[in-house]
Amino acid sequence: MPFYEGIEAALRGGVKAIQLREKDLTVRDLHSTACRLRDLTARYGARLFVNDRVDVALSVGADGVHLGGRSIPLRAVRKIAEEKLLIGVSTHSIEEAVEAERYGADFITFGPVYETPSKRAYGPPVGVERLEAAAAKVSIPVFALGGVRLERIPELLKAGAAGVALISAILSSYDVEGEAARFVRALDRTSRAPSC
Repeated sequence: MPFYEGIEAALRGGVKAIQLREKDLTVRDLHSTACRLRDLTARYGARLFVNDRVDVALSVGADGVHLGGRSIPLRAVRKIAEEKLLIGVSTHSIEEAVEAERYGADFITFGPVYETPSKRAYGPPVGVERLEAAAAKVSIPVFALGGVRLERIPELLKAGAAGVALISAILSSYDVEGEAARFVRALDRTSRAPSC
């Protein structure tokens, strides 16, 4: 499925946020892509986050920026963006999670929780136990990523994840809209379930 059609199908299925993480695009092409995604996400009431590029995020009216280990420092982003952007940070350890919160992150992603080919460069999976420990150490939302599948949603939310971040589980599906809707239902149903 073509890129924009896939994104729109996921949004129709109820996805609440899109992260633009095309690292190989020129700044001009990244800006053009971000503009199109801003239009799509606005139409569906979803948030748009741009990886690393604070300038692109601000110029298209994105909701936030997401920073990795090699990004501009979080404190510098906060100075540039002030309160105009939410700032997310990729973390892979409890120490990184605590540091991201200390320096002003609005949320973090944490992982890879499970084995996944796309995250092998970050080392072995951190596991659910470390996700739970990280979520207990910070007061900002923690989004689990890496090997996220539908049947793992209850375990991740029970461990303290505020939600999940994923790509292939939805975009590689034959029915992108339907798969997105299944993930959204699982997240909503599990987060509303009474705890014992």
